[in-house]
Amino acid sequence: MPSEHSLDTGLTLGDVDEDGAILEAIERVQGDTRTGFLRKATIGGATLLGALALPGTGKTQSAKDVDILNYALSLEYLQAAFYTEAEQVRALRGKARRAVEVVGAVERAHVKAFRDALGAAAIARPTFNFRGVTENQREFLKTAVAFEDLAVAAYKGQAPRLVSDALLAVAVSIHSVEARHAAWMRYLFNITPAANAFDEPLSRQEVTRIVASTNFVTKSGRTERKGTPRFTG
Repeated sequence: MPSEHSLDTGLTLGDVDEDGAILEAIERVQGDTRTGFLRKATIGGATLLGALALPGTGKTQSAKDVDILNYALSLEYLQAAFYTEAEQVRALRGKARRAVEVVGAVERAHVKAFRDALGAAAIARPTFNFRGVTENQREFLKTAVAFEDLAVAAYKGQAPRLVSDALLAVAVSIHSVEARHAAWMRYLFNITPAANAFDEPLSRQEVTRIVASTNFVTKSGRTERKGTPRFTG
């Protein structure tokens, strides 16, 4: 039985792909060697994403999709490192600490899924310096809200640009998970989780500018202040 936090939905690809669109997209990428297995296998976003890597090449259906996947991977690297550092530092308390353990595991799973799908085409993991944010509960939650809202807007902006129908299905599944994370972090920070009827996407240029403005992505993971943070992703 999957746990309450499992990424496994319990559904099979045949259950959710009644018209065969996702399997057709996978067949165009990999041929028909795996589609029988995939139709019967229980699925989550990671299963579908991993299925799209061409054997021996690590390439997906188009150069455009590879570029978008690497863009998503760069955001997942950032989030995974952020939550991992918070777990290592162990400065958070109560519900925030539990949330970090759950969300961190999910973000690391996203990273693995993207890297598996991209193979040799995956971008290298950068280094980060979160400048002590992970050591202060209020500052951590404030930043987590910003990161999760940013991820939701970024996925919303890129999903319509994907060429592959199967990758679009995966992007939507990850987008909904990120939206739940955003609501969770907003709740912990005492912000209304969902106040608006509609959300707007953010362009890649806007997201890149926002990430750059944090100065969290560095050439070296070493902190400028001795001893803090004690672990840097």
